Amino acid sequence: MTRVRRGYTARRRRTKIRLFASTFRGAHSRLTRTTTQQKMRALVSTHRDRGRQKRDFRRLWITRINAVTRENKVFYSYSRLIHNLYKRQLLLNRKILAQIAISNKNCLYMISNKIIK
Repeated sequence: MTRVRRGYTARRRRTKIRLFASTFRGAHSRLTRTTTQQKMRALVSTHRDRGRQKRDFRRLWITRINAVTRENKVFYSYSRLIHNLYKRQLLLNRKILAQIAISNKNCLYMISNKIIK
């Protein structure tokens, strides 16, 4: 049986992994085995944290809207505001409502008054 020279393929695979892990610290960027383990771990973390980031931002928006609705002479809570928005079929998502609540509180106050009437 003839000898197989597979250095090129293996080297190309290792350099690709090393380029991915070049910003890691210590042996995690130098040694091949730990580099592959850290690459798998990093990809798992990014996949998990994309969902977590969406969740965290939604919580932040809800908190901001709730704070403004309670302080700004709107005599009901966040849940009632959202319920009335859906009832009136005003389709504003939480991100936009939170931006309105931060930048222009009077606009949110006017929206809530329109809902009540």
